[in-house]
Amino acid sequence: MFEAAIALGGLLIPPVFDFVKKKFLKPNQDSPESTLSTLATTKPEVMPAYIEAQARLLEAQVKFFNRDVIGEASRWVVDLRASIRPIFVILATGARIASWMYAWNADPQFIYLMDICISSWFGSRLV
Repeated sequence: MFEAAIALGGLLIPPVFDFVKKKFLKPNQDSPESTLSTLATTKPEVMPAYIEAQARLLEAQVKFFNRDVIGEASRWVVDLRASIRPIFVILATGARIASWMYAWNADPQFIYLMDICISSWFGSRLV
């Protein structure tokens, strides 16, 4: 019974969280586009400097994000990083099926981890 509750929670929590976030949290109205629109009507002479500053900010953020990557990441590294979660979900699903078919008595915490992994992956697909 507890496994079903965990699976249901992992399946429903991501879409519910996304719904609540979109429904009740107001989106941030202060965006570069809105600032640029305001500048276009009030002070058009400072628009080039603002655009240049935004470009430098974005470049600094990209450099910070990629600080541990030297050069271009090879394709196999990108593919490996993208496949980690689906592989884990496939292995967890296989282990759960094996536990049901062969009456495998695994540690309950391990079973709960597999259930959370599987259901949260499917729940994130519902969003």
